[in-house]
Amino acid sequence: MDFKFSADQIALKKMAQELVAKEITPFIHEMDEKNEMRPGLMQKFHEAGILNLVVPEEYDGPGLDALSIALIYEELGKGCAGIATSAAANALASYPVVVAGNEMQKRKMFDALNDGKLAAFALTEPNAGSDAGGVATSAVKDGEYYVLNGTKCFITNGGISDVYTVFANARKSAGIRGLTAFIVDRDTPGFSIGKKEDKMGIRPSNTTELIFDNVRVHESMRIGREGEGFKIAMKTLDAARPLVGAVSVGLASAAFEAACKYAKERQQFGKPIASFQLVQAMIADMAMAVETARLMVYKACWMKDQGMDYQLESAMAKCLAADVAMKVTTDAVQVMGGYGYMKEYPVEKMMRDAKIMQIYEGTNQIQRLVIANNILY
Repeated sequence: MDFKFSADQIALKKMAQELVAKEITPFIHEMDEKNEMRPGLMQKFHEAGILNLVVPEEYDGPGLDALSIALIYEELGKGCAGIATSAAANALASYPVVVAGNEMQKRKMFDALNDGKLAAFALTEPNAGSDAGGVATSAVKDGEYYVLNGTKCFITNGGISDVYTVFANARKSAGIRGLTAFIVDRDTPGFSIGKKEDKMGIRPSNTTELIFDNVRVHESMRIGREGEGFKIAMKTLDAARPLVGAVSVGLASAAFEAACKYAKERQQFGKPIASFQLVQAMIADMAMAVETARLMVYKACWMKDQGMDYQLESAMAKCLAADVAMKVTTDAVQVMGGYGYMKEYPVEKMMRDAKIMQIYEGTNQIQRLVIANNILY
């Protein structure tokens, strides 16, 4: 792996940094308080070319490699993990189509993303989190259509998307063997948005329920074959998890930088607290953790770009980076003491944001099972 970024990658990092500085940083606290992103922000992301990063060049997209996408998401994570999550949801929702979609489905999904529309990935349900086989949303065949009934929960961009990748069970009591993926448009009769969640962290990211009440979806919108949904979902999550890791690295890096700045400025006992060895030890541990997580994320992305088997490294990248984000943001609050606990400073929000990194797109406990199974069997 070459550790030197290309000129294009450096330009992408700079673009993301400038976008964060102009469109995110000045409004972070307002968006966090209001539990929503500010109007027009995703349009700015569209204009910057961030909403269609995974769309291949042959479908009029940038066709970026995984490492380049990770560099962008890392910078977005530094600015606000919630906004980064909303942007990354477009990639997550489109990966099933990349993995198993036909030509018509690819045109439909990719044209939507190229036009600046938002997409959502709908797998999780009230009784189906880590256990994807527990999906109860049904898809009953009726002629050329499938009739969908059920409820999804905790769906990123659920209330603001135009198109959804939905997983439902097409075979009663079949578990994962019946899981099937569909493309569902927002304006489909019977489809509605449920409650909007009031979250601890990543609050600018829209998170809602989705309700399916006799929603008729034409069989042409079925992604892959009936019963292939679990395989499609797992391949999708393998591709997406290093990008969750990238957001986590950005979040941890921002907390680390804030702690370092504070430690050099804060005076106690007549000297900066950065001169105290116990504070220095915390700073050193934070630095090593952030850099280790960053390298793991970059390796997983590089392996994907090389066409190598990267399932193990994908799980490692997500798990390690999420744990690092939680530890580093917590330690940043500790370095800053009482001030770190106050909303006047940014690290309390970062600590709240970090927790979800260990939960969504496969809990870190699930990642450890994936890691162990890859090593032992």
